[in-house]
Amino acid sequence: MKKFALGAIVAATAVFAQTAFAQASAPVSREQRKAETAAANKSGKLAPAGEGPGAMAQPASGSDKTRTDRKAQTQADIKSGGTKPAGEAAEAKTDKTEKAKNAGSDKTRAERKAQTQADIKSGATQPAGEAPNPVATPPKK
Repeated sequence: MKKFALGAIVAATAVFAQTAFAQASAPVSREQRKAETAAANKSGKLAPAGEGPGAMAQPASGSDKTRTDRKAQTQADIKSGGTKPAGEAAEAKTDKTEKAKNAGSDKTRAERKAQTQADIKSGATQPAGEAPNPVATPPKK
């Protein structure tokens, strides 16, 4: 019982001590807060309302090419096939092309069939429906 009472006293003291220390610092007056905010705003350290961090970052410098140069480069890329088509269908087309490239075989159908027949004759294939490594199960009691 004494341990419980002692623990409660220690806990209460810790809680009240934190409150006392928090109030020990002098509150900042409204004028001081306004002066701090104005100074921060003047130095550019405040973000505009509703903007996240980095909103005040300097924008990237402009291009070193003129609009005419960029248009000419784009036209040249289109003619040489160096650009991708725009839109969602272009992604689907690209995916389909990649799958077709990766799915191909270096053997013809006749070569694959001949190889399969040779494997069947030599016993290199498993008969249909059989496990590759049959596991012996203990007899039921």
